[in-house]
Amino acid sequence: MKDLILSVDCGTQSLRTFLFDSKGKMWAFSKIDYDPYSSPYSGWAEQDPEIYWSAFLKSLENLKDQVDNFQSRVAGVTVTALSDTMINVDKDGNPLRPAILWLDQRKNFLNLRKRPFLTRLSHILVSMDEPFIILQSESKVDWIRNYQPDIWKSTDKFLQVSGFFNFRLIGKPVDSIASQIGHIPFDYKKKSWASKDNVSYMLFYVEPEKLPDLVEPSTVIGKITSKASAQTGLIEGTPVLSCGSDKGCETIGTGCVENDKANVSLGTMASIQMTSKKYFEPIKFMPAYPSVIPGAYNPSVSIFRGFWMVTWFKNEFGLKERLDAEKLGIFEENLLDEMISKVPAGSLGLISQPYWGPGLKMPEAKGAFIGFGESHTRAHMYRAMIEGIGYALLEGLIKIEKRGKVKVKSLTISGGGSKNNDICQIFSDIFGLPVEKSDINEAAGLGAAIVASVGIGMHENFDIATREMVRYSQNFLPDSVNHELYQKLFKVYEKMYPRLKKLYGDIRKITNYPETKAK
Repeated sequence: MKDLILSVDCGTQSLRTFLFDSKGKMWAFSKIDYDPYSSPYSGWAEQDPEIYWSAFLKSLENLKDQVDNFQSRVAGVTVTALSDTMINVDKDGNPLRPAILWLDQRKNFLNLRKRPFLTRLSHILVSMDEPFIILQSESKVDWIRNYQPDIWKSTDKFLQVSGFFNFRLIGKPVDSIASQIGHIPFDYKKKSWASKDNVSYMLFYVEPEKLPDLVEPSTVIGKITSKASAQTGLIEGTPVLSCGSDKGCETIGTGCVENDKANVSLGTMASIQMTSKKYFEPIKFMPAYPSVIPGAYNPSVSIFRGFWMVTWFKNEFGLKERLDAEKLGIFEENLLDEMISKVPAGSLGLISQPYWGPGLKMPEAKGAFIGFGESHTRAHMYRAMIEGIGYALLEGLIKIEKRGKVKVKSLTISGGGSKNNDICQIFSDIFGLPVEKSDINEAAGLGAAIVASVGIGMHENFDIATREMVRYSQNFLPDSVNHELYQKLFKVYEKMYPRLKKLYGDIRKITNYPETKAK
C-alpha cells in the first residue's frame, strides 16, 4: 500500500524528515541538528554538503523505528531546502567545495562587470547605483570565479541544496523553478533561467551549461536509483518529485493559497508572504518568487536576521537564563519567553528597529532601540525586539497590499517563534487581524508533502490538498486596546528609519560597516 509521502526539509540548523498521509496526518518525524555553518574567516558562512546528506541518512534510520517497513509505503519523495545556498558539484554530483550559505557576508569587489546596459540602467533608475554594486558584490558566483578559478572551472553544475539532493536521489541535475531563489541568473517573472538581456543574467552570470534543468513544482523528475537505494534504504524506482523553497512550502503548508491570507514565518529569516496569481514586486526590484503552486507567485517581504535576533539576544544578554535553565533542566528559551508576559504591550514605549542586517534598498541601515527609560529592563528589550519584528512585517504587509491591490483579511503563523502563544498574540494585536496557528509546527515539511500529493495524484489540485491536509490548533484574535496602542507606536516606528538614515550613513562612512568597498 503506497499511502505515505516522504518529505524532507533541509534547513540552516537542522534537517527534518516526515511521513505524511493524504489527510495530513504525520506518521513519523525525525530531526537531526548540526552546526549551522563554519566561519574560516570573519563573516563567512560555509557548510560541507555531506553534512546535509549524512543527516538525511540518519533521519531515515530514525523513521524505521517509528513505522515498520515504511519504505514500502512511500508513494513519493520530495525535498525542500534553505534558499540562496549554492553547491558546486562535478559531473557525478560530488561537492567540490563547501556550500556558501545565504548568511555569508563576504564581498567581491573584483572584476565587477561594466556592461553598457547596466551602466545606462543605473542612471535611469534613481538611487539604484549602489544597490546594483551591492548585488554584484554579493555574488558568490563571482567570488568563486575570482578567488577559486580552478573550482569554478571544474564545476559541472551549480546547484541549490534541493538540486543537490535531487541529483543524489535520481542521478540527474534537475530542480524546481520554485526553488531558484538567490543570487543566480533567474527571471522570476518568466520563471526560467534569465536571457542575455535580463539584469540578473548580467549581475550573476553563470555559464548556461553549469545550470540544472528546471521543471514546474510537483513534477515527477525521476526515480530512486539503485545507488541511492543502497545508500538510503528507499526502494529503487520510488518517484521523486520537484518541490520548492522552504518559505514557499511553509506558505502553502499553513493554507495560504489565496491572496486574502498571508503567512508570517518567524524563522532565522522572518517574512510575510502570500500567494498571488499575478506577478508584482512589493518592493521595487525585489522579485515575487515562484510559488510551489504552478502558475502562481509568492510576493513577500523579509527581515534578513529575523528571529536570529532571539539567538543574538540569548547569547549577549541571556547568561542568567542560561544558568537557571541548566539548574532546572529546561531550555533557556522557555525562560526567555516568560519575559514577554511580564511586560505590557508596547514595552513602555521602548521601540526597536530590527535592521541587524542591512537591506538592498537600505544599505546603510542599522538596528536601533529608542525610548529607553529607567523603568526598562532586559525583559522590555526582549519584548520590544519581538514587537519591532512585528512592526517591520506590518510595514511589509502594507507594501504588499498597496502594490498588489489586495486586502489580507487573516494571517497564519509558523516557524520557531510561533511556538510561543504570547508572540502569536502580539502579532495579532499589531496587525489587527486574526491569526491561525497550524497544529503542526513543521509547516514547510507539510507544504512539501502537499506539493507531492498533487504530483502523484493523491489529490486533484492544491485547493483540495490544502483543505484535506492543513489544520489549525489555535486562533488568536486582536485585543482592541492593544491594537490601538500598537497603531500609535507603529506611526512612530515608521518615522525611525527616515530620521535615522543620515546618521546611519555617517556611521557607515566612519567605520566602513556595512562594508562599502574592499579595504
